[in-house]
Amino acid sequence: MIAQLAATELARWRADTGRSQPLIVDVREPWEYALCRIEGSLSLPLGELMSRQDELPRDRPLILVCHVGGRSLQAAQYLDSAGFANVHNLRGGVAAWAAEVEPTMPTY
Repeated sequence: MIAQLAATELARWRADTGRSQPLIVDVREPWEYALCRIEGSLSLPLGELMSRQDELPRDRPLILVCHVGGRSLQAAQYLDSAGFANVHNLRGGVAAWAAEVEPTMPTY
């Protein structure tokens, strides 16, 4: 089962300097990422995930993100099955991040 993380939980995690910081992996298409994104996230479109998974660290928590949480859940399930141990899905995606954490973020 993939851990589901609320946008506000992720914001608290990122603010906690005493905690190991996650890598936020945005699996949306490049045009979506260009419109809005969580600062510091890595763009890795879902269609490229299988061929580029070796670019991801295995010793760091990974937070998978998409528009509303469906594609990122698929990506998280794939990475979990590929042996990544610390994988989370951002519930509600960047839409939830914009609504709950960063209300000035552009939305679509």
